[in-house]
Amino acid sequence: MPAGRADTASGRTLQPADFVALARLRFTLRQFTAFSETAAAERGLTPQQHQALLAIKAAPEETMTVGEIAEWLLLRPHSAGELVNRLERMDLVQRHADTSDRRKVKVGLTRLAQDKLDALSAAHFEELRAIGPLLRDLLAHFDSESGGE
Repeated sequence: MPAGRADTASGRTLQPADFVALARLRFTLRQFTAFSETAAAERGLTPQQHQALLAIKAAPEETMTVGEIAEWLLLRPHSAGELVNRLERMDLVQRHADTSDRRKVKVGLTRLAQDKLDALSAAHFEELRAIGPLLRDLLAHFDSESGGE
């Protein structure tokens, strides 16, 4: 479909600037993802391990079940269980019985995981501050009726 012919759900015809904004946004997101993968690797983590630690840290009481980790990381429960096993062998998480339901097992971070996550999060905040203005400009393009024109 030639530029200027695709219609959005709002009925607005997409313009060349819309495709430029989409391409720039996707490129910027790929750059951030590459930065994140490198930062995790420098600290001995895979991106998936980093994401699991971050999800646990962000959870209420800083614990999650394996099922919750699976949900947050879009994994099958078995795959999330294997991920937690690897993190446990790396001394990054500990399992413990849920205090309100002894049938459930919660996963929490160790001090080593906290230290790695603190360093990674500081680096990510710095990177996001650097690309924030560009992201705001790109997102503003999608908020406007005219597509930023």
